[in-house]
Amino acid sequence: MTPCLPVSDADLERARRDPGFRRRLLQQSLDMLLGKLQRQRQGPRTAAATPAQMREGVILAVRLAELIQTGTEAWRGS
Repeated sequence: MTPCLPVSDADLERARRDPGFRRRLLQQSLDMLLGKLQRQRQGPRTAAATPAQMREGVILAVRLAELIQTGTEAWRGS
């Protein structure tokens, strides 16, 4: 997995214009989030996220998946 790099304003602007880039950006974010959720779930209890944090991560993952599936209209409507 690639390290987490911040998304620049230029990346966001390009994502607004380029559906392929937008999809890749969303997919990378989803992959990273799912990986982090999995590590939290398997990690030691002392370092684990709270149930509320895990729930928030899962809700975000579902929203990202919806954006990937629905394409450009959902992106503009958010």
